[in-house]
Amino acid sequence: MNPREYKQLLAEANALEQLLADIPYENVLERPGVEARLDHVKELLASAVPPSREPARARLTFRGRPVIEHRGIFVEFGTKATNAFTDVVAKFAAAISGPLASMGPVPRREESQLLITSTAFGSFGFELEEFRPPLLEFGDPSTSAQALEQTRSLLQSTLGSDDELADAASGTDPRALDAVRSFLRVLADNEAVCALELDEAEFRFSDVGEVRRSAERLSQDNLSEKDTLLMGEFQGVLPKARTFEFKLTANQEIVRGKIGPAISDPDDINRHLHSLVKINVQETRVGNGKPRYVLSASPIWPADTT
Repeated sequence: MNPREYKQLLAEANALEQLLADIPYENVLERPGVEARLDHVKELLASAVPPSREPARARLTFRGRPVIEHRGIFVEFGTKATNAFTDVVAKFAAAISGPLASMGPVPRREESQLLITSTAFGSFGFELEEFRPPLLEFGDPSTSAQALEQTRSLLQSTLGSDDELADAASGTDPRALDAVRSFLRVLADNEAVCALELDEAEFRFSDVGEVRRSAERLSQDNLSEKDTLLMGEFQGVLPKARTFEFKLTANQEIVRGKIGPAISDPDDINRHLHSLVKINVQETRVGNGKPRYVLSASPIWPADTT
């Protein structure tokens, strides 16, 4: 069974289970047919050998002064730009497991190594592929795949609104943000632009002016992050989505935020809803926009709110 067929069966099984949950038990006309089809799909999945997961791949290409038509790219720029890009990916990947120290080696960097498997034309660049992808359940993205998507998403958000940039940057490790800034500086200093393609998702700068504007929007003068305390009551948590709602004591405003990797069991918060508490959050603000929050430490109940 090829990956496409396996994915289709997984999707059909999920859809049938949802459909069955919506059909009342007393509806004896509809349920048997759906149940029979679901049993058949589950049998097919049980008998199939899950296809091996494909390694994460990306296509990173450049245009501008260092690129000589489709012939080649200056070695000095190509080396600097590719190293800067892979540093971004490595830091995003490491931060998935938890906050990075402000200095020192990037943890588990060898696990996010990328291979250059071919040159990419159209402009000029490289085909990249993760090295030694880990064994995962079929469909689960690897850390490298997640890091590549986070990189693309953050770069894309620099061309959007302040709210879009704040949403993407919220919760991003400071060292990963600094790595993105360094990558953009390499591009701007060399009057170059890049494009990044991941499966069906694509990001590209149209000109060097966009690169410089993106660098300015990511600068610490425009994008600020700080640790702060909020007092109020949790209204609810979505454990799988790792998001929360919190009512502020000061003005009764409901704010929403993400739950950081330091919290191992987000569902535990749902057992303490509507209790007055102080929480530690990382606040991210772009320009004069609305702040975004990431819960950076586990709340402790009962808390001293004096």
